[in-house]
Amino acid sequence: MKTSELLIDAHSRIQEVVHDVVEGLDEKSLTTRPGDTANSIAWLVWHLTRVQDDHLADAGGHEQVYTADGWHERLGLPLDAADTGYAHTSEQVAQVRLSAEQLLGYYDAVHARTLEFLRTLTDDDLDRIVDRNWNPPVTLGVRLVSVINDCDQHAGQAAYVKGLIS
Repeated sequence: MKTSELLIDAHSRIQEVVHDVVEGLDEKSLTTRPGDTANSIAWLVWHLTRVQDDHLADAGGHEQVYTADGWHERLGLPLDAADTGYAHTSEQVAQVRLSAEQLLGYYDAVHARTLEFLRTLTDDDLDRIVDRNWNPPVTLGVRLVSVINDCDQHAGQAAYVKGLIS
């Protein structure tokens, strides 16, 4: 198995979880929060998608799907186009009100772009420095694993919330 195939497999497993969680839920279920400061399924899926979109666009040197393909406008959230949800307040979490169709549409568009990018990678590409703001600087390989880890955790949190509200 090539490294790119391993990364594609990891992202495809996250896609399965996202679809399993979101499909068939109405907006009320998607935006239900199990506590006053807890995150909703809609926020968790939107956030994990934004992080993946942001980080892979930066690493791949292309524009984010969110802006390039008009998802910011289509989703119509009252948030800046650059917002990924990092450090959102409880009030901002509550503003993420999306349908299953919107969440999966955006997620699947980002997933497709991610696979496109991953298919081009060689093992040598993984050593390329993509972020010098850390010590040591972050390589593409480390960034890709970080994105998988973050998205996997948030997808699992969304599945947990679904279990709590079902």
